[in-house]
Amino acid sequence: SCEMKFLNSTEKLVEPLESRKFSRFSLQYAEVEERPEGQQQWEPRFAGHQSLIQREESFFARDQKVNCGFVKGTGFDLAEDDSKYLSSCHIAVISCIFGNSDRLRTPMGKTVRFLCSHSPSLACFSLPMHKVSRLSRKNVCFVMFVDDITLQTLSSEGQMPDRMGFIGLWKIVVVKNLPYTDMRRVGKIPKFLPHRLFPSARYSIWLDSKLRLQLDPLLILEYFLWRKGYEYAISNHYDRHCLWEEVAQNKKLNKYNHTIIDEQFKFYQDDGLKRFDASDPNKLLPSNVPEGSFIVRAHTPMSNLFSCLWFNEVDRFTPRDQLSFAYTYQKLKRTNPQKPFYLNMFKDCERRTIAKLFHHRSEERRNIALGETG
Repeated sequence: SCEMKFLNSTEKLVEPLESRKFSRFSLQYAEVEERPEGQQQWEPRFAGHQSLIQREESFFARDQKVNCGFVKGTGFDLAEDDSKYLSSCHIAVISCIFGNSDRLRTPMGKTVRFLCSHSPSLACFSLPMHKVSRLSRKNVCFVMFVDDITLQTLSSEGQMPDRMGFIGLWKIVVVKNLPYTDMRRVGKIPKFLPHRLFPSARYSIWLDSKLRLQLDPLLILEYFLWRKGYEYAISNHYDRHCLWEEVAQNKKLNKYNHTIIDEQFKFYQDDGLKRFDASDPNKLLPSNVPEGSFIVRAHTPMSNLFSCLWFNEVDRFTPRDQLSFAYTYQKLKRTNPQKPFYLNMFKDCERRTIAKLFHHRSEERRNIALGETG
């Protein structure tokens, strides 16, 4: 088990001033693409047509314009009222369901018990999640992005948005004109680009739709970011720590086209990626493979740049984002030795304590079929 010492309430919780240690620079985003001369069949892409030279330049943490999705006329269209709502959010809990892949999980559940601390401010407590704090209800937006087919299924199951567009705590935002046919790629847009979708947000918490939040979001921000001055937090993988192992597992389970996985892996090795060595005292991360279903961010320049870079790798190669995480992080660090990126890679058991895992709909159907034939 993990010892996790949370504050016992949000009552006296105060958001800290943004740390001066965080790198300061200004990012702009490439949102328009011009048709190259003589290329009649050319069409703009959601992530843009980034050249390898542009890709290399984008890793510098400096004032610049970078590719970061949302090229005009390429999709992920939102209703005007929804865009206004997202622009009003300063802290966001975000998830998505595309292609009817999951059920809607309300941020609540059974009482969660945590180990005790001897510190009075970090007392032992149990948190029934139907009592999301008043402070969070007032200050946190819970936003679920869906497509039409998912909304239709939810409605047929009796989960219909009210007149304000809410199902429980979730504000349901319907996305039109999906920019990819692969729903896994579409899901990477709210996962990696919350700073683009929530332009006024200072913080966001990403939660895969197969998870249900078990802890108040403000306590999550305090624990994973504010307490020790981090700007990005993600857990290590529960089993694998070396990318060589992750590549082998992805191919073994046929998670994606083997040739494209091999091309991506060779590209990263040619650019300096090495095997993970747990005994190396100078290793940049405690693991080179993340469990990316739960991510906590401060929307700082370095955090936003990393999110753009990671998204661009997913767009260029495979949607298996575990394959590009360590490379992107290490290249960003290597390119900017004087500009630290304060990333907290925490234990996966911590993630499992505060986010309950459920099956995808496809897994539910498979389990039912196995039960019928067993």
